[in-house]
Amino acid sequence: MQKAWLPVGLPFAFATGLAACGPAPVAQGINDPREAANREVHAANLALDRAVVRPVSRALSGKGGTSGGSGAGPIGQGIGNFADNLGEPGRVVNSLLQLRPGNAAQSTLRFVVNSTVGIGGLFDPASALGVAEKDTDFGETLHVWGAGEGAYVELPLLGPSTERDVVGMVADTLLDPLSLFIPEPERHVATLAKAASSLGDRGRYSDTVDSVLYDSADSYAQARLLYLQNRRFELGQTAPGEAFEDPYEDPYAQ
Repeated sequence: MQKAWLPVGLPFAFATGLAACGPAPVAQGINDPREAANREVHAANLALDRAVVRPVSRALSGKGGTSGGSGAGPIGQGIGNFADNLGEPGRVVNSLLQLRPGNAAQSTLRFVVNSTVGIGGLFDPASALGVAEKDTDFGETLHVWGAGEGAYVELPLLGPSTERDVVGMVADTLLDPLSLFIPEPERHVATLAKAASSLGDRGRYSDTVDSVLYDSADSYAQARLLYLQNRRFELGQTAPGEAFEDPYEDPYAQ
């Protein structure tokens, strides 16, 4: 058990010293030195979205054809709640690494309440009690530690990101406390739930996402701009008036 906690314990050992470096410098403009390669990935993602992701997500969200539907039904919302609850232990870890114990305590309380009263996270009584989600990830942790944004990257299947957030996604997977306790077969259920939740978000925001991907003169440039502006706003690097609505933002998060 001691060895199992080693991947989590090492970052904690360096957290205090790294956090003393202060937040990363404010990113400005667009740093996209691999634009040609990124555009190829974007084209492949767009084709996959058109052929598979979009129709499946619209079916799951109850939108069916080109219009109609009200978004997530009870089943879709339950899956979304379950997947979101699985992310709370990771938020606890990142909040502690960012030296934000209050946020860590709030995420811990949400996980306990939703895992028990919320029947394993299928429901979200914590929000009803006023315990709002404190969303964060290791990409933000790196930002707090002083790591720069790096170049823009478009990932296969996952879409827009940056070099810093790519490292953050890998670290979030390695630092996920639940992965230390959930055995291998059941771990796949968690992965499937998160994938289904993402499809549900894509379906609920279908009109907005479609306008970016299919109605823009240059969908790659538009998606890149929206991602960078929204991510910088999340990290407190832009003025409120400069924020863009994230097409994939959970509409039920507070």
